[in-house]
Amino acid sequence: MRNIFSALLVLLSAGCSAPTGYPSLAPRAAEAIDPRVPIASNPSPGTVDPAIATALRDAVGAARGGTGAFDALARRAEALAAAAGPRQSESWVVAQQALSALSAQHGVTTNAAANIDAIAAARIDATRWLVPATQAAIEAAAAEVGTINAAQTALIARLSARLGI
Repeated sequence: MRNIFSALLVLLSAGCSAPTGYPSLAPRAAEAIDPRVPIASNPSPGTVDPAIATALRDAVGAARGGTGAFDALARRAEALAAAAGPRQSESWVVAQQALSALSAQHGVTTNAAANIDAIAAARIDATRWLVPATQAAIEAAAAEVGTINAAQTALIARLSARLGI
């Protein structure tokens, strides 16, 4: 038992001894490696995920598809607004109802724009970034729907001003 105790005492005292020198401050081999990853000046555009391309195409198609109905409602609303009498008159109420129908049809375009935003947000959320080709496809779809939206919004604003709404 005494031998075990003395062996344990020797081991414990060896662990408490101070080092005989200090570590070298000379550069180590790993410090010579440059940790920066070179960034390509012209990264690969990658490819658009077919599911995203289809969803974007559907959203743009919905916005384009809604323009025919919007244009028909716009012609009717413009004619009724031009013929509208004073505020609260029967003709003004009919023109205002036509404007409301036009605004409801405008929802097709705004819904398409929202869908494009949702597609982008879902992709970013899933992958934490967009490859350049996907980003370009999203921007192109958003720009096309944005052009349709701007024209429709301007027409609704003009008719609203004409009716004094």
